[in-house]
Amino acid sequence: MRIVSLVPSVTETLSAWDRTPIACTRFCERTDLEHVGGTKDPDLDRICELRPDLVVIDVEENRREDYDALLERGLEVHVLHVNSLLSVNSQMSNLASRVDARWTALVLSEPMPKFVRAFVPIWRRPWMALGTPTYGASLLAHLGIVTVFDAEGPYPTVELDDAIRRHPDVVLAPSEPYPFSKRQLNELETVAPATFVDGKDLFWWGERTSGALNRLAREFADLK
Repeated sequence: MRIVSLVPSVTETLSAWDRTPIACTRFCERTDLEHVGGTKDPDLDRICELRPDLVVIDVEENRREDYDALLERGLEVHVLHVNSLLSVNSQMSNLASRVDARWTALVLSEPMPKFVRAFVPIWRRPWMALGTPTYGASLLAHLGIVTVFDAEGPYPTVELDDAIRRHPDVVLAPSEPYPFSKRQLNELETVAPATFVDGKDLFWWGERTSGALNRLAREFADLK
């Protein structure tokens, strides 16, 4: 099957299922595959030229107008909507059925008691934070971490002063979508002590989820 993936998580998962896409986005970290633009600006003409049997997109990652344009061009599109840990099994099972693969159901442990309040920035200039409902926030909640902007929607635009006033215990700074690094450490630590997090483990779902939960649980153990 000729598949184009417009979602990094899907590219990784399909490859693990031996259903490697013929093309993907530039954010999928696959230099061996053809890139057809980004998640928000796919090259629709090139996708059509590749004559895929299926294009896979996600509600959280991709734009409705690109979905509509793909349908108008007569392409088959499979739409995922992963916005929590609990949605992973059903969404991956549906995708596996569509591409004739097998998804081994994710078995979740009991959620940990909430013990840390975190500010999780996802962008800078303007500052944006992780809120709910999102896959990343639900993963953190499963590990006992509540984001201080939970009540403000999925990805609210915020001010650092507002984050300071919410008195988080820690700043969890992911490596994507904004590449937070030690260059921003002094700025982040005006809010709370900062810990840098692998953005793929926090935000990529599917085949990565089980391992990411284990890795992040070990990493966050010191936050208690």
